[in-house]
Amino acid sequence: MSSGPAAELADVYRAYLRCLNERRWNDLGQFVSPRLTYNEKPMTIDDYREAREGEALAIPDLGYTIDLLVADTNTVGARLLFRCTPERPFLGFQPTGATISFAEHVFYRFDGSKIAHVSSLIDVPAIGAQLGQ
Repeated sequence: MSSGPAAELADVYRAYLRCLNERRWNDLGQFVSPRLTYNEKPMTIDDYREAREGEALAIPDLGYTIDLLVADTNTVGARLLFRCTPERPFLGFQPTGATISFAEHVFYRFDGSKIAHVSSLIDVPAIGAQLGQ
């Protein structure tokens, strides 16, 4: 594995995903700026944490799996894969008991070692098709 700023940022991102997967909500401040944007919407780290916690409540087996990861000195781009079973409404869909698979394409801009901007695109039509909605 190469070293340097891009590799270090990729390592920070992997640690961030471990934090999410382990539900260590109190540790998010190690990875996320106090103020950030999510799809151009300004929010605080508390807003961001609440959104991630809400997803985990809706989908207890939600896990972030990296399919593709690209990093430079202040940006990370990733294709994340999910295979999970929603138990509560998620992205406007009602749970059916079915296990679903979908991808998220997401770009993060960092300020130092903390996420400051997130641009996320989730394959919502794939979720709807699998849930028959």
